[in-house]
Formats: sequence, structure tokens, C-alpha cells
Amino acid sequence: MRKLLFGAMMVAVSTVSYAKVSEEFVANELIVKLKDSKRYHTNNRVLLNKENDKKLIAEDTYLVKVSTKTNLDYLIIQLNNDPSVEYAEKNYIYHAIGLKELQTNDPKFSNLWGLVNTGSNEPASSSGNSSRTGVQGVDINALNAWKINKGDKRIKIAVIDTGIDYNHEDLKSNIWTNTLEANGLPGVDDDNNGYIDDIHGYDFANSDGDPMDGNGHGTHCSGTIGAIHDNGVGVAGVMSEVQLIGIKFLTDQGSGTTANAIAAIDYAVKIGADIMSNSWGGGGYSKALEEAIERANRAGIIFTAAAGNNNTDNNTTPQYPANYDLENIISVAAYNYNDQLASFSCYGSNTVHVAGPGRNILSTTPNNKYEVYSGTSMATPHISGVIGLYLSEYGSTDPKALRDELMSTSVYNKSYGRKIISGGRVDAYNFLAKINTERPETPNPNEWQTQGVQIFETNHPYYNNVDTTRTFTVPGAKFVRVIIDNYDIERFYDVLKIFSASGDLIDSVDGVGQNFVSGYSEGDSITVNFKSDKSVNQWGFIISEVQFIK
Repeated sequence: MRKLLFGAMMVAVSTVSYAKVSEEFVANELIVKLKDSKRYHTNNRVLLNKENDKKLIAEDTYLVKVSTKTNLDYLIIQLNNDPSVEYAEKNYIYHAIGLKELQTNDPKFSNLWGLVNTGSNEPASSSGNSSRTGVQGVDINALNAWKINKGDKRIKIAVIDTGIDYNHEDLKSNIWTNTLEANGLPGVDDDNNGYIDDIHGYDFANSDGDPMDGNGHGTHCSGTIGAIHDNGVGVAGVMSEVQLIGIKFLTDQGSGTTANAIAAIDYAVKIGADIMSNSWGGGGYSKALEEAIERANRAGIIFTAAAGNNNTDNNTTPQYPANYDLENIISVAAYNYNDQLASFSCYGSNTVHVAGPGRNILSTTPNNKYEVYSGTSMATPHISGVIGLYLSEYGSTDPKALRDELMSTSVYNKSYGRKIISGGRVDAYNFLAKINTERPETPNPNEWQTQGVQIFETNHPYYNNVDTTRTFTVPGAKFVRVIIDNYDIERFYDVLKIFSASGDLIDSVDGVGQNFVSGYSEGDSITVNFKSDKSVNQWGFIISEVQFIK
């Protein structure tokens, strides 16, 4: 059972085969956690081999370097069968989730549609505007929120990314400074926290105390959170006052490893961050990374995470770290200028919590520049900043309670209401004023009834250029959904789409799975359409029943 709409319903979700995502990893490294390193005994030649470099990265957890000729999959099986090993896994590689689009030297507050959407103020990207006009008022409602609170220098937000240009004209007075290190001796760990010269954060990609951003991604995220207000230059962040901590684990090329992500998270915990803003993802499931985020949860730290830019369903194609089922994680989708889920944004009715502005976002980049980026990377710092305003007003709180309140105060929109848990985009004013918003009636999970239907299926395997549609009708029903018994559909090229009675897209299904429960249609009918291209043909699908509520 997974949690769906807060306080609204609980739905038993049938088992679905997860689609495989592309997983990059370091070819000669493993992460190994021992059950008890103080009483560790093993005959495993890999861990005993002195030529294999072993580095402690967390309690009882090591980064182990092996020969590049080693079969990692076989070695992982060996280690996981070792009674002294709790788990062994690959050291995955993650990437910044954002798209660089346009440099501009004409920064203006009026271009920040994510803060104040006038319907005509979206900055153009390299591909132009998302549309000629937007929808006025579709933003985080910053101006009204600032009447309550504009931020506080006591709030520390760790931007775990490619670093921050801490000398940027629009950021420098909101950059965290470790005063003991700043006033201490070069090359000395003056504050005894285990890190030398970490004046404005730390660079885990290069193992030094200088988190300067050579990419731009982390600085862009930082400006959205906390670019200085009323200083006569540049843009304005969601927060006028904050301490931004540069924690660099992604290289200047925009990629980083699990081991360095863990070190970055643990460092943020150690120096007392209130929020961790994470606009990165792409690796496979890592128990070690999940445990690091759980350590942050136990410390009461919020962990915002970009949902991903693959336009896929995180329910069936997990994106990490956003998909870890931890109470401090807030997974963020991106919406555009017209109050629609951005075309690139990942989503998930069980897995993605809220949406933030993410298409054509103007913010700071290194060397006192300003550029337009798009991505769930850009949506995430909007939400980090909104949460920073909340903590400025109310102080620390339980992460799960904060997440629930963030969702319950969001503004529902039908265009992505079925695609994220809250069905809504974050509204900073509602959040700070504690104004819960209305949601449409949703099905009671205990009232679903099952009805057999005339079987709808493809040939097995299906043919080229198929385009077939079936509408299922249950007279008098208030809600209808379909159950896909089994499916094996070529990913990205062939697709089964499910539409509501009013013609809205509910689900797009491809890949492999079984017992898939679709989203529901309001009304007495639901329509299924399947299309294939002229190349690869998989097994297909079969639907033998619908469920309904009258």
C-alpha cells in the first residue's frame, strides 16, 4: 500500500514491473556496508586485497576500488552472500537535471514569471517562449507571501549541486560563511569538523574546501532560492535573506557519484542545514544513498528533489533520489507558463508530491551573468525557497507534517491533477497563511466494484502501424478505471493511452508490467487507444475488466 492524496484516500496499488532506466556507474568502484566493521571477519579476497583501495564514507560503509577487469555484477552477488556484509552495490553516477538555454544580460524582476506571472512576462529561451501568452496568476504567489515573510538569515539551505559562484553580485551577501575557517589559518581544520578551509561549503567532487561553480547549474538554482532583493542588479530569489551553502558533488561537467552524494548529504547534516535542495538524479536505487537521506530525516532536514526530465511516470520508472519513500523527501515536478505540466517533466500519482515553475526560468549564473534554464531542476529551488519562507516564519517542524501542509495548501489544477499526489502547484501565500485548498471529489477506495468486459487485446505480438481504440461504458457510474492484465509494449515508440470521458489524458503506458490499475475517469466511460509504429513489435497487452463506483 502506498500513500496517495493526503487525508483523502488510501489505494492498494497492484504490483507493476518497473521499467528499466539507464543507470551509469563507476566501472571499478563499489559501495559496501559491513554489519559491524569493528568485528569484521571475512574470507572475501576482494575486501582483503590490499591493492583494492577502501575509503570510509559513512558509518560501516566503504567505497571500494577494484580492478577495472572485475565483473562488478558477479562481485556484488559474492559480497551480498557474505554474512559480514549488509549490502554491496554499484557507485552510481548522477547528473544535473536542467537544460541550459539562453544567456541574457538584461535581468529584470519582471521576467520572473515563476514569482509573478502577468501572462506576458516569460523570458524567451533558445527555442523561444513556451507560448505567446501565459495564464496570469499562475505562479508561487510570491508578492502576497512576502507580506508575511521574506526570509531569514538564520535559515541555512544546502544547495547540493555543481557548487555556487559565491562571489556573484546577486548572491554574495546571502552566502553562508564558516567564520572559524574564514578567520583561521589556511590549510588547517579550524572548526574541527573534518574539512579544511570549508569557508562557504565543500567540494566533494575534487576533495577540497572550494565549492566554486564551474558549470552554472548550482548557481542558477541558488539564485532562484536566494538572489538578493533591492540591490539594483539582477533578479530576486524566493527568499530575500537566507544562508546558501555551496555543497559541490557534481563536477563542472555536471555529473557525480553516489559516494560523493552521500558525503555531501552527511556534511550538510553536520553543519546544520535546514533544507537540502537537490536538482539532480539518474542513478539506480542505492541503499547507501537512501540511508544518508534518512539520516537527514532523523535530523529534521527537508530534502527537496527534482522529479526528473524524462516525461515518464515515476510510479513505474523510478527516478532517484526523488523516488525514495522517506518522509523528508519532497519530489517536485515542473509546470509551465500556462499552468500545464511541462512537456519534459516526470510525474507520478503515487510518487511526485507537488509542482513548481520550471520552464524558461531566469536566474543567476557564474561571473555575474544571468541565463534562462528549464527543468525540474528549476522547479525544485522554487519549492526549497518557499519552504525556507515557512521555516523563517514558523521555525523548524516535522518534515512529514510540513510536506503534508505544502500539498494541502497547493492550488489544484485538472491538467496535472491526476499526475502528482497533491494534484497542485505550490502557493507560497497559502502555505504561509495555512489556507487549505479545495480538491474535487475523489473515489472512495473501498467502493470500487469489478466488472468483466469483452476482452480488448492486441495480437501477440502486435502488428506494425496499429491504431485501435475501445471505449468502456458502465451506465450510471461516477468513476471508471481499467485494469491492464499484462502488457509488453516497446518503450518510447509504441504506447497505450487512457482517456477520461471528457477526453483528458489519464495515463500513457509502455514497457513491461502486469495488473496495472489506471487512473480514474470521472463519469461512466473510459477510452483506451493503442498505437504502434512500423518497427519493433512486442507481445502487446490484454484488458479483461474495468472497475467502477456508482
